[in-house]
Amino acid sequence: MPAGSRPGPKVLVVGAGGREHAILRALARSPQAPALLVAPGNPGMAADAAVLDVAVDDVAGLVAAARAEGVDLVVVGPEVPLVAGLVDALEAEGIAAFGPSAAAAALEGSKARSKEVMDAAGVPTAAWRAVTTVEDGMAAITSYPVVIKEDGLAAGKGVVIAPDEASARATLTEFLVDHRFGGSRVVVEEFLVGEEVSLLALCDGERAVPLAPAQDYKRIFDGDEGPNTGGMGSYSPVVGVDAARARELAALVHQPIVDALRAEGIPFHGVLYAGIMLTADGPKVLEYNVRFGDPETQAVLPRLRSDLLALLLDASRPGGLAGWTGDAIAWDDGWAVTLVLASAGYPQSASKGDVIAGLDAVGDGVEVTHAGTAHDGTAFVTAGGRVLNVTARGATAAAAREAAYAAADQITFEGRQLRRDIAQRAVERTA
Repeated sequence: MPAGSRPGPKVLVVGAGGREHAILRALARSPQAPALLVAPGNPGMAADAAVLDVAVDDVAGLVAAARAEGVDLVVVGPEVPLVAGLVDALEAEGIAAFGPSAAAAALEGSKARSKEVMDAAGVPTAAWRAVTTVEDGMAAITSYPVVIKEDGLAAGKGVVIAPDEASARATLTEFLVDHRFGGSRVVVEEFLVGEEVSLLALCDGERAVPLAPAQDYKRIFDGDEGPNTGGMGSYSPVVGVDAARARELAALVHQPIVDALRAEGIPFHGVLYAGIMLTADGPKVLEYNVRFGDPETQAVLPRLRSDLLALLLDASRPGGLAGWTGDAIAWDDGWAVTLVLASAGYPQSASKGDVIAGLDAVGDGVEVTHAGTAHDGTAFVTAGGRVLNVTARGATAAAAREAAYAAADQITFEGRQLRRDIAQRAVERTA
């Protein structure tokens, strides 16, 4: 280190998926030159950060690790530690953290709580009802298709669109009688028709500052067929949602939530993710998440030209984002397309131990982030449902999409699943 220079901030990212790997890569581009750590991470992240063997749900262990390492900021990726109160525990020890408190994270921890806050804040959303029995659930349905949501956390798999009475009854039974996700309450919700957009906003307890919009693909198969997954791909930007429109949407669906929670004495710091359906009757919120989306983050952050670390540090402070309103956050004018490579059996199961080939064949300029991977001593192998993310950028949607698929097709493993229609809509609309 040159004489007189100071080391950059030390940042610990909590998580082990593609989202956290994308966050690490974006933080590494910060002019502040942070020292990066990740817990628990995965072997694919070892080239980008020091990997700490602490589980995401080990709140005490994560606090102890942050204290022992002398970190300046902890960035919490997944929802589980947020709902469990990791940010509260860190702040009690005087350790700065990016993410909401447990009370604020209940927006994602409970679908019913989220709906209640939306109604109180005047945020447009689908008609809904929370139920605890199959018969009450059936009585709450007024038309088909209908959306049935597990009230608690379900790793992105607790939402079913039931097309008919038989399917609805089977889903209610699975959730409320068989307790597939361990809960005892579901939300029965009106099915909305329109185009979906994901809009993430950074929040400092007082204001919500939108990031670039993205569009993701939840179903496992092309044409939005098959069961829901945690996400099979995404792209950014979104046609029809420019920076001005993103600010309008944030004023409609993000800021009222920040204001409502603040009025309750629950300042929201971190990322507030809104899944928005653009319906014929106007925008309506499908759901809120309280962290960076996955795989939207993998498409959004590569386009970010501003300093992510500065943004996260400012969001962790009350009122700290005052200087980031309007057009203050800078974005690349091009496109980014993210493809998810999933293992055999996903989303019902996940094949593990399948050797991954072709990672070295991916060209420069394409970002491969690891999610469900392990290393068997000689090669990377599959270790989860969503295995890898491949993100390419381009001046046009078509160029980014072509580069992403060309790179993804260099990577192979037994039973690999890859949707072939990611960002096709964007290409058609910008042709």
